[in-house]
Amino acid sequence: MKRIYLSPPHLEGDELEFVKDSFASNWIAPVGAHVDAFEREVAELVGLPCAVALSSGTAAIHLALRLSEIKPGDEVLCSSLTFVASASPIVYEGGHPVFIDSDRATWMMDPSLLEEELRACAARGKLPKAIVAVDLYGQCCDYDRILELCAEYGIALIEDSAEALGATYQGKMAGSFGRFGIFSFNGNKIITTSSGGMLLSKDVAAIKQARLLANQAREPMLHFQHSTIGYTYRMSNVLAAIGRAQLRVLDQRIAARQRNYNEYRAALSQLPGLSFMPQAAYGQPNYWLTCLLIDPAAFGATRDHLLRALEAENIESRPVWKPLHLQPVFAQCRVRGGSVSQNIFERGLCLPSGSNLNEHDLQRIIGIIRKMCANA
Repeated sequence: MKRIYLSPPHLEGDELEFVKDSFASNWIAPVGAHVDAFEREVAELVGLPCAVALSSGTAAIHLALRLSEIKPGDEVLCSSLTFVASASPIVYEGGHPVFIDSDRATWMMDPSLLEEELRACAARGKLPKAIVAVDLYGQCCDYDRILELCAEYGIALIEDSAEALGATYQGKMAGSFGRFGIFSFNGNKIITTSSGGMLLSKDVAAIKQARLLANQAREPMLHFQHSTIGYTYRMSNVLAAIGRAQLRVLDQRIAARQRNYNEYRAALSQLPGLSFMPQAAYGQPNYWLTCLLIDPAAFGATRDHLLRALEAENIESRPVWKPLHLQPVFAQCRVRGGSVSQNIFERGLCLPSGSNLNEHDLQRIIGIIRKMCANA
């Protein structure tokens, strides 16, 4: 049986023609017309004035934190239910992550717990320097409430929308709410450049500085002059060419993943002990991954039993993200709450959700899940 992957790249449009153009121009390095155009097109999609294309979403978060002037010892609040890259760059700058649990109704950062933590920080006389709010599995956080708190306490918001390109909150695009927005174009994302990311902002001067830092902070002189430490973080013209072609079919990719979600839900939602990740009424997701919660007592099998049953049929699935406050590397970090994201992790499973998943394979997956339900 062929392997069914969780979220494989989907390349079948104009990618090769765009790459050929970059080769023909002999611009394959981290400068070129496709880099400039990709930055402009993503910024226009999101509704922001500027963006800088980078080597990864992690690099984008790192530059956002650097530009937020995180210093050694500063605290940065961060969603706990997320991939490690949301918090690792805090440590790059010598900061201390403080993790905020999820709202059970959305799986996103819980604004009430965020408020509790900010009040406690204010009482101690040490406010965090920034908040990293993560748009999880293609859905947005509750930004009205989070932005109110950011304004009240004068704290910069960094919106980690690595998984949420094309999703909306109150009709506005993911990535447009914070001082900085971040996207990832890793191979498993809704569109991909194989690797890559983007940093966006309303602040044109900040993006200009990010572009300088991403190019080893080389100053515009004939000789190589550097007055600050920079990084090799720019995206190549070849990868930007792939990204431009992918961006043209973003709506199709979202529609295909929504179809997967709808079919899973129609076929499985009545099974005892099985529920889907909630969809918040305030926004429209991009359906990046379809995620389940499994109650073993009612379903008749655990999350891991189901994962192994799918793997035995050469089908890739994965547990939802292990909360960062449970990761050994962050064992000494403070957490506000924690039980909700831990429970989601212990029972949560991500199903194959690629936009190139065909009907036959979708029914194979559904059949295995139904067979594993002892009470179906």
